[in-house]
Amino acid sequence: MNKFTKNLLGFFILAFFAIPSFGQKKVELENKKIMLQKDIKYTESLLNETKINKKLSLNQLVTLNKKISIREELIDAVSSEISVINRQIDHNKEIINAKEADLIQLKNEYSKMIYFAYKNQNSYDRLMFVFSSRDFNQAFNRLKYMQQYSDYRKKQAELILTTQREINAKISDLMQKKSLKHELLGTEEHEKENLAKEKTEQEVVLDKLQKQEKDLFQTLKEKEKEQRQLQMAIQRIIEEEIKRAREMAAKEARESKPKNASGAPANNSSNALSLTPETIKLSGVFEQNKTKLPWPVVEGIITGKFGQQAHPVLKNIKINNNGIDIATKKQANVRSVFDGIVTGIATVPGFGKVIMIRHGEYLTVYSKLKEISVKKGDKVSIKQNIGIVETEDLESKSEVHFEIWKGTIVLNPELWIFKNN
Repeated sequence: MNKFTKNLLGFFILAFFAIPSFGQKKVELENKKIMLQKDIKYTESLLNETKINKKLSLNQLVTLNKKISIREELIDAVSSEISVINRQIDHNKEIINAKEADLIQLKNEYSKMIYFAYKNQNSYDRLMFVFSSRDFNQAFNRLKYMQQYSDYRKKQAELILTTQREINAKISDLMQKKSLKHELLGTEEHEKENLAKEKTEQEVVLDKLQKQEKDLFQTLKEKEKEQRQLQMAIQRIIEEEIKRAREMAAKEARESKPKNASGAPANNSSNALSLTPETIKLSGVFEQNKTKLPWPVVEGIITGKFGQQAHPVLKNIKINNNGIDIATKKQANVRSVFDGIVTGIATVPGFGKVIMIRHGEYLTVYSKLKEISVKKGDKVSIKQNIGIVETEDLESKSEVHFEIWKGTIVLNPELWIFKNN
């Protein structure tokens, strides 16, 4: 294999493996960019709703913070896409340079062949070359060589034309990518300008809210009290379910009379919700759908994350969240994230109507509803509407509070729901 063939093969291999990788990454970034732009637009509409009420609210700051966070993520995605385009441009330049070098070599070889053909264009000379052979076999081989040489020269000319077309195509592709890069740089600059404006607005809102520190602290205390009441309501439902499951297990044990070493029913000490084959199976199916569960609303943005978080205004104050808060539109339907049975309904101050749905040993909790369309004991299916979100008039906020429990352990719902809603 000569040097030219090795170089050509090397670049074909490089192009084969690099281009799909670039293309796949670019598509992923484009999809992410579209999703983020959609989220920004949706957040903007929610922010406009909060501004209907002229009184400044903490929700306005929280929604604005979320918008800024999404905007920063969008800028990162655009920046990453620019980096991918830059690598594609460099890759195209390398291929163009290599093919241009190959083209020069092809043309040099072809010019030598043309020169040789010119020098030997006399028919008499060609005949003499054949007839001066030692024997018939040599004459045949010389004639065959002359035919092959002529065919090779034609193929060389075709290869020159093909290589030139490939160079032209790569140059055209290169120009398109440079144009796209220019467009992306413009998008990045525009988003940075928007981000700067939003951060200025954020500073103004934060400054005004900090002057209401006393009121915010009092509101926080009320919210914490309401949250404790919600957890107590959930805990009561869980305890009732465990008690019911134990009673059922004890009844089955008495009927079948299986005893353990101490003579007590086999499952009497279990502290789990899942005690029957049916609930065990449902738990397994629920677990298999981790990261795939639909959102409890069709559209929304997460404005309150799971776990301990810093208060958006009050310094050195932490707030704890046993679930996630999802801001959505007024009158939005709330839906079950999985098949299950409505195991509890309650009304909790600050959290409105609360629905608890059991999925084996798992429990999903939907609160801040103003209307519900199910009752205790109802079987529900995935994405079935179970109620309508409540809107807080004071803050013009429509928000669903969503929790997931496994027995008595609280889980992070964000790890269970599908990212793209």
